[in-house]
Amino acid sequence: METTLARRTAALALALPLLACGGNDDSANTGTAATSNPAATPGMTLTITAREDMPGTYGNAGAYEKLTGTLKGEVDPADAHNAIIQDLALAPVNGRGLVEYTTEFVMLKPKDMSKAGGVLRYDAPNRGNILTMPNPTAVPGDSLYFERGYVLLYSAWQGDVPKSSAARLTLAVPVAKNKDGSSITGPYAAELIPSVASPSMSLPGGVFNSTMIPYAPASLDNTLPGYTLTRRINETDPRVAIPATDWKFATCDNAGNPFPGKADAANICLKGGFVPGYLYEITYVAKDPKVMGVGLAALRDTITFFRHQAADSAGTPNPVAGAVRFAIGQGTSQSGNAMKTFLHLGFNQALDGSKVFDGIYAHVAARQTNINTRFAVPGGGGGLRTDHRAFGQTAPRGLAADYQDTLAGRTGGVMQRCTATQTCPKFFLGLSGTEFWQLQGSPVLTDPYGFADLKQPDNARIYYYASTQHGGKSPLISYAPASTVYPAGSMVDFADTFRALFVALEDWVARDVAPPASQVPAIADGTLVRPDQLTFPVTKGITWAGAGSNTAIPALQYLARYNGFPLLDYGPTYRPQDESGIPTLLPPSYMGRDYAIMVPQVDAQTGLTKAGIHAVDVDAPVGTSLEFNYVATPGIVDLVNLSGSYIPFHKTEAARIAAGDTRPSLESLYTDQAGYVAKVQSVAAGLVARRFLLQADADRRVASAQANPVLP
Repeated sequence: METTLARRTAALALALPLLACGGNDDSANTGTAATSNPAATPGMTLTITAREDMPGTYGNAGAYEKLTGTLKGEVDPADAHNAIIQDLALAPVNGRGLVEYTTEFVMLKPKDMSKAGGVLRYDAPNRGNILTMPNPTAVPGDSLYFERGYVLLYSAWQGDVPKSSAARLTLAVPVAKNKDGSSITGPYAAELIPSVASPSMSLPGGVFNSTMIPYAPASLDNTLPGYTLTRRINETDPRVAIPATDWKFATCDNAGNPFPGKADAANICLKGGFVPGYLYEITYVAKDPKVMGVGLAALRDTITFFRHQAADSAGTPNPVAGAVRFAIGQGTSQSGNAMKTFLHLGFNQALDGSKVFDGIYAHVAARQTNINTRFAVPGGGGGLRTDHRAFGQTAPRGLAADYQDTLAGRTGGVMQRCTATQTCPKFFLGLSGTEFWQLQGSPVLTDPYGFADLKQPDNARIYYYASTQHGGKSPLISYAPASTVYPAGSMVDFADTFRALFVALEDWVARDVAPPASQVPAIADGTLVRPDQLTFPVTKGITWAGAGSNTAIPALQYLARYNGFPLLDYGPTYRPQDESGIPTLLPPSYMGRDYAIMVPQVDAQTGLTKAGIHAVDVDAPVGTSLEFNYVATPGIVDLVNLSGSYIPFHKTEAARIAAGDTRPSLESLYTDQAGYVAKVQSVAAGLVARRFLLQADADRRVASAQANPVLP
């Protein structure tokens, strides 16, 4: 009892200063709904719409089934646990004074729950898409989760996902309104990035356009103050204004519907059309912001329901009641950022003061997610050339509760709130190379100036997957010299590494078995350096054979391009520490200071990175997998989005010497195919011993090496 009381007291102490930070521009986030029925207890209504058997049986867990359905929940605006949610006090309430939401979910569970292993694994959808649903018939290693008896849950947390396919999970959240019922309006900005010439483009823009429902303009009259359209080539180029007479909120085409087109709030028609290669930026006055932060409360209460409740408010039984002893949350990329935001904003504390997740694995997730501002864009994302606005750009990267951001003059890291309420989970952060080069990942490891390594919390581990790209190993390495300077993709996989680490996280959570130590590059040992301190080997004379033609790969010319991390100002009603509040400066103002970006140092002979977890493909390599690639389009200074590159080794010493390539040949590394297989066996065994590879996956890697010769 004393522990629960302490948690609630600490949570309230953190939440109360934030109560006045929401609402509309002239009212606090303490609307009348907050006191209309303070005794109301939020309810949860479960509806299962489909139940189907899954093929196969899996160890002691036996057969599995798939449940599809919805949860209709309520959020109490008067509860301090919800105080941080932007505009919650301006959301409509039901007759009980509570704010409603409905989330879709999919659950995979043993048919006989007496055979369940006690672990609920939640995987956060990425822009509504389920990325990680196990498929044992296609991926042998995926049977692991079924064999261990997991309950696997996928539920929506993002409130602006369109229902464009049956597989996409959506969340219905309320729209905030002024107290008189009128629309709330405010500034909004987005980039339109055409890949092909087009007369019109749809909002909201950005590289993930189709995964978000746009905010409607308050007026279609683009001559009003606050409405602009500009274009430029690169992010740092001056914005060139396009006259209001040359663009409209409309759809148009080159046939029967030319400019100015047909009025449409979700599209922009441009006289002369959008030209690939340009970045177009639109600003306008938007209306009807969604209370997007409700998605974090929905996730909190969804996990709490399945973990602890016997039935819903109507008496419908919880299908996993009494069988869940531990909950582990996982998110990949954008949804991994969301899991960090969930933790940072205090939502790992359930309404009764207990932990929601015992463990969290944020995979390839360098940032946080812009989910709790007015007119939030949780599905956005940007890189070197594109969008540096409010996509997790201001919240702390450092994990520790006492993290010091001396650049911005702020204190407190991702775990500040959970430390105060004693609800921090065991936490894994996984980083690919892309997170350093493109997604500004190094500040989680260093002070803001890049002078010293940070000490990480005892409950956290950070694992860097050496020489990898954001998506892991590519199914196919492709080369289109007109698009990318080097062949696009990576030969280095981290799927096996992730699987082994997830088991290690389960062991830590459920059995208190400490996981392997963090594996990261560091300033102290020279494996984490400034981009201009890298020296790559010479790569000459390589021919790429593919698509019916032989193409020469140019010698590696290292350009030290990386995505910077500027300190930005979004106005006085925006809270950068929490990536919350009301942005009023769009585009934001640059404050003249930047966080240091550091990158992993490479081996001078192979070009592969020195630090981190070296998968089989790194310590038994057949080429150089670079963590970046360059756009080949003249005039565009950019990295290929989320992609690495691959330059194979020469097979023979004679070919290597003739080409003037300073990297080793396959012949010098392995002598013959038997030597290569022996090296793979040795590397795989070492990874198993260090708990970075499961034995079954090691056996598959050796079998693959035997079946796919690289030498005679």
